[in-house]
Amino acid sequence: MSQRPRERLRVLGPRALSLRELLALVIGSGGSGCSVLVVADRVLETVGGRLRSLSAASPADLEVIPGVGRATAARILAAAELGVRAREEGLPVRPRIRGPEDVHRLMAPRLRDLPHEEFHALLLNTQHRVLRDVTVTRGILDASLIHPREVFRPAILENAASVILVHNHPSGDPSPSVEDRAVTRQMIEAGRSIGIRVLDHIVVGEGRWETALPPSEPHAGSGVAP
Repeated sequence: MSQRPRERLRVLGPRALSLRELLALVIGSGGSGCSVLVVADRVLETVGGRLRSLSAASPADLEVIPGVGRATAARILAAAELGVRAREEGLPVRPRIRGPEDVHRLMAPRLRDLPHEEFHALLLNTQHRVLRDVTVTRGILDASLIHPREVFRPAILENAASVILVHNHPSGDPSPSVEDRAVTRQMIEAGRSIGIRVLDHIVVGEGRWETALPPSEPHAGSGVAP
């Protein structure tokens, strides 16, 4: 039987292939003086052998690997994103948020392995079901760089009743920083002025979360109906 990944897939199906063989099929061809499996090994070494890390990689991270150019990096990241979206299809339509654990369960798979901070707003209807996930910023969270309109403009367009703020800490420690709490206060005040309540601000870390709500604010867990 041929040992080439393409032929093994035809005979045995994709589940019979190893991770490096599947990746080799996405890459398509090797580089100068090396096989496509060697290029696949280099990609896996770069991401520590983890598909989660591959999903969080940038094109620049992959393009520096010998044998991986811009087109190949784009194919790899597109395939990784297909896997992410396949997982998301298993989520119920418009999941309902009953508390911070639901927020973490929904957002951690997308945020926990990113090498940079991302700030999101979950827009909710009156039953606290998610209408939309809005990516507000990428990079270090800075209250001076995040304008409330980037959160509340889509909330108004979606006729959202409330929002929940979410961002990640690439360090894995979800403890809110002074800047996190400043952003939270800014958004709470802006939401009050237009009648859209900020229910919570969840900071996602490695396997856990914390809230960046000021102590004087009610927690989302007490403000969301079961």
